Amino acid sequence: MDEHKHIVMIPVPVMSKERFAEMTGLSEGQVRGMIEKGHLPSMKCGKARMVNIARLSQEAINLEDWTA
Repeated sequence: MDEHKHIVMIPVPVMSKERFAEMTGLSEGQVRGMIEKGHLPSMKCGKARMVNIARLSQEAINLEDWTA
């Protein structure tokens, strides 16, 4: 039986820290800390610091073992 793996991509390349916290169940403080420590990719958009969802998704794909 063929087994297919599906990749779900969020249709936005960046997201506010607040929205990311809401979607993941993390606190805003946890998200901020992860960004400050370099564990969560981010980028400046004007004055706001946004979570770089595109880079996070690419890193997850690159780390995943898809040959199972």
